Amino acid sequence: MDEQTALEVEAALIDAYPGITNVMNGQGNSEYGTMHADEIMKTYVAETVIFKHKAILISINRSAADKPLYDATRLAWRLNPKKASSAEIVLPTVRGLIVGAFIAHEWRAATKENFPGINDSPGRYGFDGEEASKDIVNYYKGKRIPDSYRKKGASNPIKYSW
Repeated sequence: MDEQTALEVEAALIDAYPGITNVMNGQGNSEYGTMHADEIMKTYVAETVIFKHKAILISINRSAADKPLYDATRLAWRLNPKKASSAEIVLPTVRGLIVGAFIAHEWRAATKENFPGINDSPGRYGFDGEEASKDIVNYYKGKRIPDSYRKKGASNPIKYSW
């Protein structure tokens, strides 16, 4: 088999055996992973979003199950805080599906002083904010991000709609 196929098979096998310890997840594993049949249907039948707002898309694949949605979304990202401040909404995604919507009031360095309870994360930022209005949440939640935002091999969890 070619190298790309081998990497996909490796990622699938790592996902097939939860609980094994591996230093690294398989390549592309954040896009796949184990899913319940309902999750597969939701993910692959979902309507593709058409952005009505300037949005930051944040892939929270790894932290979605460990924390409340707001906490998994708001901390701590490598991004340009000036560019992030011009976004109207923040959309957390899991495997390419939008799972919520937030309004960021302020982006700040991810330090203990700015966000008590975390360790300093030099070069990373987080936001204080709130859940977006019900209309905005209902418009975005459950929709798929366009394929152009999901390039294979892309490792940056931050994407901008503009």
